[in-house]
This record gives sequence, structure tokens and C-alpha cells, in this order.
Amino acid sequence: MQRGLTGHYISISTTGETAKAYVPSKLPPEPALAIDGEMGALLDAASTALGRLDGVCFLLPDPGLFLYSYVRKEAVLSSQIEGTQSSLSDLLSHELEHTPAGLEEDAAEVSCYVHAMHHGLDLINKGEPLSLRMIRSIHGILLSHSKGSGKMPGEFRTSQNWIGGSRPGTARFVPPPPELVMDCMGALELFLHDQPVKTRPLLKAALAHVQFETIHPFLDGNGRLGRLLITFILCAEGVLHSPMLYLSLYLKKNRDDYYRLLQEVRMSGDWEQWLVFFLTGVLETSRAATQTAGDLLQLFEKDAKVLQPYASSVIRLHQHLQRRPITSIAQAARALSVSTPTAIKALATLEKCGIIHEITGQNYRKLYAYRGYLDILHADTL
Repeated sequence: MQRGLTGHYISISTTGETAKAYVPSKLPPEPALAIDGEMGALLDAASTALGRLDGVCFLLPDPGLFLYSYVRKEAVLSSQIEGTQSSLSDLLSHELEHTPAGLEEDAAEVSCYVHAMHHGLDLINKGEPLSLRMIRSIHGILLSHSKGSGKMPGEFRTSQNWIGGSRPGTARFVPPPPELVMDCMGALELFLHDQPVKTRPLLKAALAHVQFETIHPFLDGNGRLGRLLITFILCAEGVLHSPMLYLSLYLKKNRDDYYRLLQEVRMSGDWEQWLVFFLTGVLETSRAATQTAGDLLQLFEKDAKVLQPYASSVIRLHQHLQRRPITSIAQAARALSVSTPTAIKALATLEKCGIIHEITGQNYRKLYAYRGYLDILHADTL
């Protein structure tokens, strides 16, 4: 449905010129969304797929086996959208303090994303409602690395920003001026709290994401935090019990459509086409994540059978690698509470069985990766 402009323009004066900044109308959209027919069926299908994905948590013997690396894959993908070059293996190696040369900055930035994600989820699990204070707190961690430390981490912007172009007058899009950011975000907070009306969780996440990206309340990190907000909303609403849904891969694959549809919502009020795009992403991503969890379980079971004849240290090392798919000799020894020679022997056995491989090519500070595990998770990442 085309509603026309879903906000209004105001003139701003910045960098010596006059430009037009866009101020979005409050949510929910007016007139109300048309959720019927094909749209209703798609919403039901996406909700069902999301429910099945959430149910995977209760089927896995240890959901942490899946979440540890899946969360990190999302961090890599979301950061790749912003231009970092770090891969999943780079991030896991960085967490072992073996960052590949030249990628320290990128890996550290992605690591901040992981910390911000866990911080937000911890607050939600403690019963804290989604709020502006929480959003700023998460942003503070997201930009805690040196690359973002000079861009007001944890604080709404006090200067004008823009998207595309070298200045506001030539920009593709100019968000609200800084003096209106707090009002816009306050209205978004009320919407998240079901004021003025209660909104179904998936629709709330879809609408709030567009609104957040349109307000662009921070100097940096808006894209990453806007994508995190989707998962935070679904967890806060009780739709997800674990953070199993991340749309970064879908958005990365469909980047042009994503940016086009965000702009079409602003210019013509076509929320329905955005919802079709968003719900399709939830449907496809939920199904893919459910399949990934199943593939990992099959891999673990297959490899466990291969290792049955071997010593307990080998079996326990395999179990450790299900939680941390990259390890070093020292970490393996600590995790198993065994001597260094025993850890080396266990690693050699897994390598001989084709389950792990050494990834540094060095004589010292070697790292070993669970080959099949990372092959499954590396799909569609750099």
C-alpha cells in the first residue's frame, strides 16, 4: 500500500550549505498495515519457521555448542557488510590471541560486536526491558575498540550525519538533525513498549528496524546495532529463547533490495513490500539455521563414532572442539587438564583421523581447526 511520504523534511544548515533532513513519523504506520491474504500467509510461515528454529535449542544436547560459533558467524557477516575483511577463522584465532597479521583491527572490531551482543542478551535475560539506556549501553561496547572510540560510543550523536555522498547536500539520505534524535528515539522506545498499540513481535522487529535505520541516532555503528536490534526484540518478546535468528547473511546477499526498500518506505510508505522482504528473510534464515544445527549434530555424531576406539583424552578433546572449533596446544592442555605431551598426542590423533587440521603453517604457536565444523559455518562468509 502506498501511503505517501512517511515523515517530513526540514531544512538544515551544515558545512556551509542548506540541505533537507528527513524526520520519520511515529510508529505504527497510518493507515494500518494490510496483513491479510498472501502477507498473512507469509507472516504465519515465518512465525512457524522461527518457532522450529527456537525449538532446536531444546533438541541440542548443549545449545552452547551451536550458539558459540553461530553468534560469531553473525558478527563476521554483519561486520563484513560494513567493510571489514575478517573471517570467522580470523575472529576465532583472535580470541586465542593469534590474530592473523594485518587483521588485528578488523578482528578486534568484530570481537566488540560479539561482546555487545552478549551484553544486550544478558540484560534482556535479567528482565530489563528494551530501552534507550540499554541501546546506548550496547552501542558503547560495540564501539569500544579504538576504531570507534572517537565516535561517541554509547551516546546519541550531537552533529549531523548522512548516508552516501561527501556532504549533506549531495547525500543519498540525510537523517533527522541531532536536536530531534532524542524525540525520535523516545517515540521508538514507546513503540517497543506497545504504545500506543500492541504489535506482533515479528512485525514490531520489522518496523522498528526501519525506524532505527532512518533515525540513524549514532555517529557510527548504526547498521550493526540496527541488525542486532531485530534479535533483541524477538528475545525480549519471548519469541526466541536463545539468539538463533540473524539476518545479516540475507541482507548481505540482497543488499541492493534492502537499501531500496528502506528508501521506498520513507518516500512512498510502502511498508508492505518491506514486510514481504523482511518476512522472507526470516523464513529463509530460520530454515537455514535449523539445517545448520542439524548438520552440526550429524557431524558430531559421525566423528564421535570414528573416535570411539581412542583414548579418553582424544574423545574429550573432540568434545571441547564442539564448543571451541579452533584451539592451540596450550588451550587443549588446559581444557583437558592434561600435560602438554598428552595434548599434542590427542591433537595428532584427531589430525590423523582427518577431523582437525593445522591452520598457521608455523612451527610454533600452532592452531588447529575442526575442519568439518568450520566448513559448515564458513558457508557464505569470506
